[in-house]
Amino acid sequence: MSDRDGIFAGDDPFALARAWLDEAGATEPNDPNAMALATVDAAGMPDVRMVLLKDIEPGPQGAFVFYTNYDSDKGRQIAETGVAALVLHWKSLRRQIRVRGLVRREDDGRADAYYASRALQSRIGAWASRQSRPLESRAALVEAVQQQERLHGDDPARPPFWGGFAITPLHIEFWADGAFRLHDRFAWTRAQPHESWSVSRLYP
Repeated sequence: MSDRDGIFAGDDPFALARAWLDEAGATEPNDPNAMALATVDAAGMPDVRMVLLKDIEPGPQGAFVFYTNYDSDKGRQIAETGVAALVLHWKSLRRQIRVRGLVRREDDGRADAYYASRALQSRIGAWASRQSRPLESRAALVEAVQQQERLHGDDPARPPFWGGFAITPLHIEFWADGAFRLHDRFAWTRAQPHESWSVSRLYP
């Protein structure tokens, strides 16, 4: 597009997303990588929650990566449908990125490396939490953490039920706030991950 310049310029949507995320890192007061993750269950009921984006993988089949318990609600919903959507929104920049696409589990080696980089208590917490399941009390959670500390010590391996999901987008939209609600929106779309992108400007 002839007018896709400035903050929208470039031929790689993953590089553009990383540039916006890096810029947000200098302006957002907390968690510039926080994103709303939307999934849907087998009955078609939608669900959404905030998670942290941990990587934007480059390349033609790049992906947006986050980590979670595979047995959580979102993990089970992704396993059932294989699709998800996300929104990154930065109030300080008055911008957002929307993504819809196909989901696969992250490579085990990358998941192991990320897990090992986390604080010890976070690694133990991954073992202790039966994410999304009913919890009797806070005391029961503390007891579960202490039990896992005794079992795994100070170098726990990544739990087999915990790891990453990579969302390979078929649709990415870059949005920037405009005066009088006349926003700038550019949509990158493709039918399959191996295909080239088509870029179009959208009405606000």
